Amino acid sequence: MSERKSQQELDFERKHEEDLQRLRGLRLIDDDFMAAVFEERACAEFLLQIILKRNDLTVKEVHGQYSIKNLQGRSVRLDILAVDRENRAYNIEVQRSDRGASEKRARYNSSLLDANLTDAGDDYDALNETYVIFITENDVLKAGLPIYHVDRTVRETGTFFNDQAHIVYVNSQIKDETALGKLMHDFFCTNSKDMNYSILAQRVRYFKEDTKGVAAMCRAMEKMRDETEHETSVKHALAMLADGVPCEKVAKYTDLSIEEVRALAEKKSA
Repeated sequence: MSERKSQQELDFERKHEEDLQRLRGLRLIDDDFMAAVFEERACAEFLLQIILKRNDLTVKEVHGQYSIKNLQGRSVRLDILAVDRENRAYNIEVQRSDRGASEKRARYNSSLLDANLTDAGDDYDALNETYVIFITENDVLKAGLPIYHVDRTVRETGTFFNDQAHIVYVNSQIKDETALGKLMHDFFCTNSKDMNYSILAQRVRYFKEDTKGVAAMCRAMEKMRDETEHETSVKHALAMLADGVPCEKVAKYTDLSIEEVRALAEKKSA
């Protein structure tokens, strides 16, 4: 038993050191780190003010890695969900891959906001004004612009269709001397000393250098690792159940509880 515990301790120390090493290299363009930094209300407010050129925008609440239900009732995780004093809702997503910021992904996220920010029976006029904002590593829309604003228009007249659902793409490739360009520069810094904006640098420094901040990020990375391992176990369990492997053996080889495996089996056969 003591040998097993000792091995567990060694594994924990190894994983912890790996987390510390990974933390040193994280940037705001990495979604998990971005979510932690901009969960601070003042940082989220600053980000939105620059992207939308709105000095009057005041954020009243912000949530990082926010779980929201899709139209089938399953949970979908948004990087950042913020709401301002006028009840406008903002979904901010960092996307390293072009596929993650496709036109239909933007439409999907917009529909999630509409479906989750109103109660059943609410009048259509109660719908929040919404912004889905993608900060992309590449120039997804490929026009060489630093930012793209997408709004519906009436094709025949060219007039603006004021449904108050907005989509914004920020091209992080352009790091010029504008406020937005300086912000995109900061998104690629691993060291807070290299950043332009002190409000963001202080938050980055907290998570990378402050004892409490480092501990919080390490706990978050450990939680994400556990969630990934669990998702992998569920995937393997479903494959085994599909091949007719008994629940007891599935539980043994996936480290899932027998109750969870039976629940998966029931759901599969439903």
